[in-house]
Amino acid sequence: MAEVIPHWLTKQAFLLPYQPAIEMVDGSTITFLELKEKSQEFARKLARLKIKKGSHVGVLSNNNATMIIAIHALSYLGAVAVLLNTRLTEDELNYQLKDAEVMAVISQDELLDQAEKLDVDIAVSFSEVEKRIKEKVELVDVINLSDPFTIIYTSGTTGFPKGVVHTYGNHWWSAIGSALNLGLQETDKWLAVLPYFHVGGLSIFIKSAIYGMPVYLVEKFNEQIVLDAIINRGVTITSVVTVMVQRILATLGDNQFPNHFRCMLLGGGPAPVPLLEKASEKSIPVFQSFGMTETSSQIATLSPRDSLQKVGSAGKALFPAQIKIKDSVPNEIGEILVKGPMVSSGYYNNKEANENSFYDGWLSTGDLGYTDEEGFLFVVDRRKDLIISGGENIYPSEIESVLSGFEGVKEVGVTGIPDDHWGQVPVAFIVPTNEQILKEDIMTYAEVKMAKYKLPKEIHFVESLPRNASNKLVRNKLLDLLQS
Repeated sequence: MAEVIPHWLTKQAFLLPYQPAIEMVDGSTITFLELKEKSQEFARKLARLKIKKGSHVGVLSNNNATMIIAIHALSYLGAVAVLLNTRLTEDELNYQLKDAEVMAVISQDELLDQAEKLDVDIAVSFSEVEKRIKEKVELVDVINLSDPFTIIYTSGTTGFPKGVVHTYGNHWWSAIGSALNLGLQETDKWLAVLPYFHVGGLSIFIKSAIYGMPVYLVEKFNEQIVLDAIINRGVTITSVVTVMVQRILATLGDNQFPNHFRCMLLGGGPAPVPLLEKASEKSIPVFQSFGMTETSSQIATLSPRDSLQKVGSAGKALFPAQIKIKDSVPNEIGEILVKGPMVSSGYYNNKEANENSFYDGWLSTGDLGYTDEEGFLFVVDRRKDLIISGGENIYPSEIESVLSGFEGVKEVGVTGIPDDHWGQVPVAFIVPTNEQILKEDIMTYAEVKMAKYKLPKEIHFVESLPRNASNKLVRNKLLDLLQS
């Protein structure tokens, strides 16, 4: 028998009709009742486009409230939202549209020109949908947890991107696992600044509907806006990546975070330990996490009680998830495997990828890490970023962590280049805070902290590092900086 629950937004609009669901930077709000009514009205207008249960609909939008309304609207029709990265090229988007069998694209008004160039029969803006006449259609009132809700594509850095299918149950258990780890407080307000077309950003709004929690909506990262939200607008939790924490700390200066702020949830790969220690010194609760598109956001997070004792760890698997290291013992690096009800059951229309990635319920993540004697996970690197030099495994994140501790290093990225003798050697790309630092001083600093074979063979000063829409470092594009 299928497991069903009341539609989560309808239920929350009944339980907390006048509670703010979304709060804007300008101070305006949308309550849960208003969000439900707007989403249902949008759904009835979308029905005019012949969108129905099972339809795959592309959503092309940057962060804004109407995007969230549109995604809820698709759920009221039983349609599947295919979330499109606005930074992709026309060819990249067309690949995803074809692969996911998308029948229509709805877009942010400012992106309609981009949407209309795509290979899809129907491309309309949010405003055009809102101008349509409502269709008399029966909307979904109960959610079947096994039904697909979203498809989000992986980055595709190791071949063609894959469409990760998330069921309602995947999103539900992701939200429940997070709440059981971080706890829920009546005063909680989660700041959402990560891209909503990625699962880390979207998941905040799913949590909102399930928890009855306000979300502070930020369209684009700005450290001043984020600090104002934390200090003056009652934000208690925010999801960030490393570069955001660096910029927030630099802007904060000698000031302190307020006592009501309880969690800066850090994802997007291993964070430099010096950064975590600096945050800890300023009593900023930064909790490293581990997750990926396939796990519907975080699947492991350091809990508040362990944050000081296990700096650098991504914590333990959230309840009821499981994590293990393939073919290894404690403190031995291997591939991270994950399992649990928040883990996607597979990639859309991709038998080969499913056979290669899933085995007996376990997902091969492609990430490398280890667990200590107490079971705490430490993520080392992406397997594809691993540098093998003279038979030795070198992890770029380890070198990045060391170099980031040098005064004057603002950001650092490390990758490997071919070498006739060693096979590969590491090179570092550094964004300096000033022009006074010298490569020789950096190497002298690094020599006492790392084995000789780990030392970068070249250091290049650059103005910025290549990052994706979530501000994650894209290491496979670092070498492009040598040609610019």
